[in-house]
Amino acid sequence: MADRDALPLPLEVRARLAELELELSEGDITQKGYEKKRAKLIGAYLPQPPGLEASMVHERRPPMGPSSASRYHRRRSSGTRDERYRSDVHTEAVQAALAKHKERKVAVPMPSKRRSLVVQTSMDAYTPPDTSSGSEEEGGPGEGTPTSSQGSVGMDHWISRAVHHGSTTSSSSSSTQSGGSGAASRLADVLAQAHVGKPGPIAHLSLKRKTMLGVAENGNSLRRSCEFGSDLLWPPPLESDENHSAPPDVTTYASEHPVQVERPQVSTVPRTTPKYGNAELMETGDGVPVSSRVSAKIQQLVNTLKQPRRPPLREFFVDDFEELLEVQQPDPNQPRPEGAQMMTMRGEQLGVVTNWPPSLEAALQRWGTISPKAPCLTTMDTNGKPLYVLTYGKLWSRSIKVAYNILHKLGTKQEPMVRPGDRVALVFPNNDPAAFMVAFYGCLLAEVVPVPIEVPLTRKDAGSQQIGFLLGSCGVTVALTSDACHKGLPKGPTGEIPQFKGWPKLLWFVTESKHLSKPPRDWFPHIKDANNDTAYIEYKTCKDGSVLGVTVMRIALLTHCQALTQSCGYTEAETIVNVLDFKKDVGLWHGILTSVMNMMHVISIPYSLMKVNPLSWIQKVCQYKAKVACVKSRDMHWALVAHRDQRDINLSSLRMLIVADGSNPWSISSCDAFLNVFQSKGLRPEVICPCASSPEALTVAIRRPTDDSNQPPGRGVLSMQGLSHGVIRVDSEERLSVLTVQDVGTVMPGALMCVVKPEGVPQLCRTDEIGELCVCSVATGTSYYGLAGMTKNTFEVFPMSSCGAPISEYPFTRTGLLGFVGPGGLVFIAGKMDGLMVVSGRRHNADDIVATALAVEPMKFVYRGRIAVFSVTVLHDERIVVVAEQRPDSTEEDSFQWMSRVLQAIDSIHNVGVFCLALVPANTLPKTPLGGIHLSETKQLFLEGSLHPCNVLMCPHTCVTNLPKPRQKQPEIGPASVMVGNLVSGKRIAQASGRDLGQIEDNDQFLFLSEVLQWRAQTTPDHVLFTLLSSRGTVLSSLTCLQLHKRAEKIAAMLMERGHLQDGDHVALVYPPGIDLIAAFYGCLYAGCVPITVRPPHPQNIATTLPTVKMIVEVSRSSCVMTTQVISKLLKSKEASAAVDVRTWPPVLDTDDLPKKKPPQVYKPSNPDTLAYLDFSVSTTGMLAGVKMSHSATSAFCRSIKLQCELYPSREVAICLDPYCGLGFVLWCLCSVYSGHQSILIPPSELEVNPALWLHAVSQFRVRDTFCSYSVMELCTKGLGLQTESLKSRSLDLSRVRTCVVVAEERPRIALTQSFSKLFKDLGLHPRAVSTSFGCRVNLAICLQPYRLGKLDQGTSGPDPTTVYVDMRALRHDRVRLVERGSPHSLPLMESGKILPGVRIIIANPETKGPLGDSHLGEIWVHSGHNGSGYFTVYGDEALQSDHFNSRLSFGDTQTVWARTGYLGFLRRTELTDASGERHDALYVVGALDEAMELRGMRYHPIDIETSVIRSHKSIMECAVFPWTNLLVVVVELEGSEQEALDLVPLVTNAVLEEHYLIVGVVVVVDVGVIPINSRGEKQRMHLRDGFLADQLDPIYVAYNM
Repeated sequence: MADRDALPLPLEVRARLAELELELSEGDITQKGYEKKRAKLIGAYLPQPPGLEASMVHERRPPMGPSSASRYHRRRSSGTRDERYRSDVHTEAVQAALAKHKERKVAVPMPSKRRSLVVQTSMDAYTPPDTSSGSEEEGGPGEGTPTSSQGSVGMDHWISRAVHHGSTTSSSSSSTQSGGSGAASRLADVLAQAHVGKPGPIAHLSLKRKTMLGVAENGNSLRRSCEFGSDLLWPPPLESDENHSAPPDVTTYASEHPVQVERPQVSTVPRTTPKYGNAELMETGDGVPVSSRVSAKIQQLVNTLKQPRRPPLREFFVDDFEELLEVQQPDPNQPRPEGAQMMTMRGEQLGVVTNWPPSLEAALQRWGTISPKAPCLTTMDTNGKPLYVLTYGKLWSRSIKVAYNILHKLGTKQEPMVRPGDRVALVFPNNDPAAFMVAFYGCLLAEVVPVPIEVPLTRKDAGSQQIGFLLGSCGVTVALTSDACHKGLPKGPTGEIPQFKGWPKLLWFVTESKHLSKPPRDWFPHIKDANNDTAYIEYKTCKDGSVLGVTVMRIALLTHCQALTQSCGYTEAETIVNVLDFKKDVGLWHGILTSVMNMMHVISIPYSLMKVNPLSWIQKVCQYKAKVACVKSRDMHWALVAHRDQRDINLSSLRMLIVADGSNPWSISSCDAFLNVFQSKGLRPEVICPCASSPEALTVAIRRPTDDSNQPPGRGVLSMQGLSHGVIRVDSEERLSVLTVQDVGTVMPGALMCVVKPEGVPQLCRTDEIGELCVCSVATGTSYYGLAGMTKNTFEVFPMSSCGAPISEYPFTRTGLLGFVGPGGLVFIAGKMDGLMVVSGRRHNADDIVATALAVEPMKFVYRGRIAVFSVTVLHDERIVVVAEQRPDSTEEDSFQWMSRVLQAIDSIHNVGVFCLALVPANTLPKTPLGGIHLSETKQLFLEGSLHPCNVLMCPHTCVTNLPKPRQKQPEIGPASVMVGNLVSGKRIAQASGRDLGQIEDNDQFLFLSEVLQWRAQTTPDHVLFTLLSSRGTVLSSLTCLQLHKRAEKIAAMLMERGHLQDGDHVALVYPPGIDLIAAFYGCLYAGCVPITVRPPHPQNIATTLPTVKMIVEVSRSSCVMTTQVISKLLKSKEASAAVDVRTWPPVLDTDDLPKKKPPQVYKPSNPDTLAYLDFSVSTTGMLAGVKMSHSATSAFCRSIKLQCELYPSREVAICLDPYCGLGFVLWCLCSVYSGHQSILIPPSELEVNPALWLHAVSQFRVRDTFCSYSVMELCTKGLGLQTESLKSRSLDLSRVRTCVVVAEERPRIALTQSFSKLFKDLGLHPRAVSTSFGCRVNLAICLQPYRLGKLDQGTSGPDPTTVYVDMRALRHDRVRLVERGSPHSLPLMESGKILPGVRIIIANPETKGPLGDSHLGEIWVHSGHNGSGYFTVYGDEALQSDHFNSRLSFGDTQTVWARTGYLGFLRRTELTDASGERHDALYVVGALDEAMELRGMRYHPIDIETSVIRSHKSIMECAVFPWTNLLVVVVELEGSEQEALDLVPLVTNAVLEEHYLIVGVVVVVDVGVIPINSRGEKQRMHLRDGFLADQLDPIYVAYNM
């Protein structure tokens, strides 16, 4: 409960509350009824603080326009200094919102990062950025906390209010409740786990480095090693799934656990913050302890996600029949506009005064000649001393000089470069208004069009490229600039100014008088009355970063100056202080244009001076007794912070303080705070005049300075909830989520204004509706230069009344401002079109969200003006992203705490979740020229993953509410009805078979391989069977039939003599890949022993590789170990004894010195079904198993391969595979002996030294058939990708290769095989030569695709491997739907190879074991003579044995015995025919059942998610995903600097959401090489999972998405 003294609730009350909760969520009672009943139920258990309500009434509800007395009273009562600067309006609301969550302990797991990331640079290296900026984006509430008595009373009140408002886990589906309850606090719930204990800091869990089980300590990462990439194992308990406890599925909706209402019961995390140092046991969801710090954090995350969500919305839009994304339905209770249709508002008559000049140039001429000594402009240096006074006389004479030189001194007399009407750029720094003013008026006199832009500082300024596009489209060829500025521009080596990125070629022209020639006496500029020619072009940056030029005509320019003069009451020779940018907007209109029309004196304060002395503008107002000042709310805020030391400030001379960004809803707090402090210094309240403006409509409205101080300005306290639906509701009782707006005065003189709907047809709004303001006046821009279409939509709008008739024959201009016209014709602005974000149908303004973030105390972790808010589109909706600059001195915990509070505040006040909150180091966000944040560039950096944040918090779980419904498992349809259904729909049962094994040839009569070898030793003794290559490509050793026979005999004799082995004993062969291994294998067969091939331990990494060897030796019950001398020493070395118990090795025989004698006789097995050898391998899920291969299966296997690959003694085959298990072992050791071909053996580990070894061997030996693994192929593509030319020059030729088969136990990796084929096409490799095979445990080779090029032999050539595209969404539902290439969600699948002779395949449902139809996804079952005969396990798990090797269909053909492969796939009959004229059946493997993840009721294959993740950022080298308690964990390897680690988090989350509709729970960023890979190049995801949970990955960063 939120209240400290609340009594515990009895069980029956809790149960009743749960029922109420359910009724509300089902819509059986209204929100009001629910709250009433609930309050009644728990009222008895809440203490009532006395006298609270009464004190609240007048405090909390200010009237719409409060009298100044009450305002004054409220101000006086605030006691401390802090209080004076805080925004009454907003900070209170935020504090109150946060107070509701204060009692509950925040239980969000904090991200972990490596120390090197935390200590980025020393403090001294930082220059603090401009703590606030000239950006339009900043809000301005002051800092500080409410400390007055009323403030604290307020807190308690809100806390108790929160309690009355209902359990915060309310899963109500109505979104109309007032700010504090249910919907608003979903995010807050996630953030604040309901604990009754005191609030405690979030424990910071930093992950310390431990060595992981598969990564060498000496940096010798085994990750990519082919030879020694240990097949990693881990203790058996982790194989069972029961240990990974499964808390309730956090991804389903509330309706499934409606009873968990009162949260304190649910929480399983201990009350006290656990001491993570000793990694105390944390309990997971069902009480199984997992000892690990990481898992403790994930558990915390799971717990925070457990609370019920809103029940799902009923309506969907069909994205596809498979998965329906929810579409946000309009809420029936949402507020709708009810007012009458608004009328157009007319401004006062523009009274043309008789002595107003006919044009601005005429005014300049008048003042320049009548009063040349009158000061026009005073500029300041950085010390605040007057630098220069420009008089009207000088301005006039210099402007003439500039005009003359532009027209006559550029180009030649016949071909002047600039003619009247041409555009020229004005490039002047912010501290030189005088030079700018002269150039600007020079252009007006010369009748050329000035385009003022910012000074480019580097070639890659934020946004400068877009400015270049604007200049190019305006046809600008000349840029006017000042001497100092010209010297400061970046120069090339020869001193010329380089061409900036995206800019046209420019001639730079310096406008200082000394560089210009004097105009002749008879030359005089032609001064006309204002007409419709373009006067100047003002640039405007759009939301997406593009830059447009708004053209302003001379008549508009003049009319605008007149309107400003009238509304501001300007008179001749007034003094005005200008702090704004004089190149555009309000600064230009008042400080450069209107001032000249009225002969005023402008004191210009540069931004650089404001940075040094924020009070400078106030000092100048006092010093010059200025009547008017033009500022932004930022300048007022800075003055507040700095004013303490000032004594003699007197602002009584000011009659008007123009607040340029007064239309920003948050400027009101700066205005109030400023008035608070400076009222005592002579500032009158009515002096503050906010105005609203936009580049298109110029000044839209401005508050007039009145003499009547009794009339208070207009205020509106609007409900945020209403605003988000575009409706104006004066807020009722809920004070938490309100927006207080101030009026910006009335419509400009001579203008019409109306408010139209922001989207669609410009229809007039109702009086209580927010819309876009449109203005009809002479004084607006006329077009976007060169963009007719956009101009039409903005400057030529004809608003319609509700009956569809236009309200005026004159076009209106859209201002880009959102607001309404209130009582008395006062204009109120509620936001900008550019800052609008529409999240699930509701509108939010970026400025409002900035302000809420700014009001979160304490502000000491981030910089005020340096917060950017924008939205990104993810999964068909906009998602809000907040980016802020973090101060260098704030700690990890502080920042994280602040971030969590910001999330809570935004959720409570705006009822919207933040998708991503990122903090970046100080001074790293791209800046606009005046120091604001360049929003579109920031967004661009975020999207491309180059923002480099130092802290990231993602909340997809709370924001993404439009995911498709989790799939409900249907009651199973019986297998028989499936079969009938298939027959009815004309689908055949999915089955296929290879061709028959055919007639027996001479060596096929032998049942045993040992007999074949003896026969070959007699008939072809000198025929070479094996050739082993070294890493240089030379022949290391070779074996003929006779040599192999002799070696085998000696080894058999040794086994009998020294080893005293009986027939049937098991022998472990621990050899490096080579010829010794082959000889030892046949030696075992000759002695009647059963060989087991084992990969030897890696000498540099015994600790992780030796235990696997030991385990295989023990599990296989080997009576003896045979190996080389070197390895036998290694097995008993000191290093080995640290890893395993070396005393328990069985006898170790080394075969380096063999006895000279033969065995008495060669053993001949009695029965072909006896055991020939054991095939031990580690699966990707980490299970170690030995499969029994009988003599008959071994011979059948070799025969099948011989037929499929057409192997004869005259052939050479190059083999680059690991010879320890599966097809690799069979090809390396057995096939040559059976078929008689020569095998060229290339150990894959040698490729690490020489990547070209394999291809060189293939070329050198003119090999036609070669076999490799994916890891070998990857090594070649990565290692030789850039060397194809040099390989060609060394005459490497692959044109003879007919088949290059990749041996694998997985879905074919299309991208890799294709890139390999493309890369080596230049070396003659036929594109169709590359194909794949498929084998698994129960049958080591099911498919092998030897594509024959040309009609070789009797045309066994199989058809091409075919590729199909399937719909990924259908696959998740175990359905196969073929789609066109390139269609969305398509997944390419390549056929896994041609089915081997003697093999039959059927696709069966893994659950019901019923046969499936064609193109249905199911488990691949296989029946063949070379199936394994069972598992050889110590545990004797019979159930698995019979299930995997002896399964029968539950329906149909129930007699055949099948082996289950454990892989999902489908069969598809193709149009192609094979040699026998039959239609070809293609088998497509989709993935392993063990690896597939069940998430949201659907089946996902890790490889698909990993592919999406790897594509999301260039620095992601490799990725692995695995599920943990219904959370998806994504581990990515970062190749690049650690600073990039946090960029990956949002990108990975977005990619998986977009493509797979899944929310990533945890993102782990690790170094390259951490993801373990087995010898076949397959990722060991379960091993990785255990490394992660045991905290052994040493991650760079771990992010827990909320």
